[in-house]
Amino acid sequence: MKKKVLVVAALVSMGMMTSCGSEFLETTPLGVANEQMLANKAGVNAVLIGAYSLLDGVGAGPTNTASSSNWIYGSVASDDAYKGSDVGDQAQITTIERYQNQADIGAFNDKWVAIYDGVSRSNDVLKLIAKANDMSEAEKKQAMGEARFLRAWYHFEAKKLWNMVPYVDENVTDYINLPNDKDIWPNIEADFQYAIDNLSETKAAVGRASKWTAKAVLAKAHMYQSDYAAAKPLLDDVITNGPFSLVNSYHDNFRIATENNTESVFEVQMSVGDGGLGQNGSWGDNWNFPYGSAPGGCCGFYQPSQNLVNAFKTDANGLPLLDTFNEVDVKNDEGLASSAAFTPYEGTLDPRLDWTVGRRGIPFLNWGVHPGRNWIRDQSFGGPYTFKKFFAYSGENAGAESPRANSNNYRALRFADILLMRAEVAVEEGDLDTALKIVNQIRTRAGNVVVTTADGKPAANYLVKPYPSFPSQEYARKAVRFERRVELAMEGHRFFDLVRWGVADQTLNAYLAKESQKRTYLNGATFVKGKNEYFPIPQAQIDIMGASVLKQNP
Repeated sequence: MKKKVLVVAALVSMGMMTSCGSEFLETTPLGVANEQMLANKAGVNAVLIGAYSLLDGVGAGPTNTASSSNWIYGSVASDDAYKGSDVGDQAQITTIERYQNQADIGAFNDKWVAIYDGVSRSNDVLKLIAKANDMSEAEKKQAMGEARFLRAWYHFEAKKLWNMVPYVDENVTDYINLPNDKDIWPNIEADFQYAIDNLSETKAAVGRASKWTAKAVLAKAHMYQSDYAAAKPLLDDVITNGPFSLVNSYHDNFRIATENNTESVFEVQMSVGDGGLGQNGSWGDNWNFPYGSAPGGCCGFYQPSQNLVNAFKTDANGLPLLDTFNEVDVKNDEGLASSAAFTPYEGTLDPRLDWTVGRRGIPFLNWGVHPGRNWIRDQSFGGPYTFKKFFAYSGENAGAESPRANSNNYRALRFADILLMRAEVAVEEGDLDTALKIVNQIRTRAGNVVVTTADGKPAANYLVKPYPSFPSQEYARKAVRFERRVELAMEGHRFFDLVRWGVADQTLNAYLAKESQKRTYLNGATFVKGKNEYFPIPQAQIDIMGASVLKQNP
């Protein structure tokens, strides 16, 4: 179910309307579908596809600040990445990066609107199903299961970002007086459970949800509440009985040629050359390209942090430096012209680094060797690295409407994430053997396929090995959390993980203390516990609903 299908249905969904007044006003404009036209099997499916289409955050308004990858809210707000580009470009994101969040920052409203537009489209599906007479009960249950899965997904996103948010179902008619005074976890869980009970075990199309998808995401919702007892049986079921498995090559999770593979639990579909003017091509991330003469040629945003790069260092046994990784930096070329001689870091590294980060002297997929400064907009501001993980190979993005339209899907939830959540549960239960087995499964896969030079040799001194043991629960917890970071780096999860673990203030203030010595714009930045775990409710929404109805976060 590629986005070439989604774009048409999205327009249909947005065109749903009721009219009143004179006969002239009751005439449906050409190209607009009303509820009567859509209350049938074909209409339900079209509007359902429209609900899926909002997963990429590309709706009627701005897109980059509402991207499905959460590159701003999950990564730039964490220790994984800088905003990038230069000091004056999209300064609102620098404010988010510095934890000086203001409710009137437009990015927050962009994200809110995209999420609740997705909720609205999901509810449209449910309303239409109730009026459709040409659908069997089985077809209705399947469509309702998918719609309620999507409604839960969108609310889950809102919950991660703002915590106390309104829950909107298909029965809500007064959208203005809808308070955010209740914890909506029970509503989210109920929608996911309905999806589990009613969806088929196989996906109707690659981009859709199945029973297994719903089980996996419900387990993740429980993990966000530290409800390990509820998460464990779901995770075990998905791991043992579900259709998912790790692919042999870590990088196969991030390229067009191998999308929708066995590791994909839920994947946001992207496409190019489909009449969507490139906006279906991961347009929410279309700033996140190397700069200048690089492929894409714009805009230099979303640059990996030095702290993240340092996390991929390994010791002589191929193990991560859990406590000391950030004491000495991986060598970089900051301040050097691309014409100057440079030898990349020669110490041992986890090979996942060079599938995640573009760095000087290392092949950048099949685009040639990364030249360093020539591909960076402002090294002194955003550092020496570029985003790489979801970049398209030359030749795999045929038909792209622009150099920055990218048909590479966003893997919103993959099996490695499921495995590492199960390892978390094992650690908290004191089952260190299970946690060790899972983490080593992930680490073993990491070494299967590495970045190579033109002559087929490893591009760097790669060394990643399994742990011999977890000697204590504290050590195991640290190892599992560290593994999540390097495995899921730059995928938009890091900030939310730090918050749910309750360590965001410790981790991010330690990060700021050292990183501000490199990125001076971070000087004075502080993460305040009890305040910065969640983003401000958008002021634009409070202005619409009233401060007594929609209450602001601390």
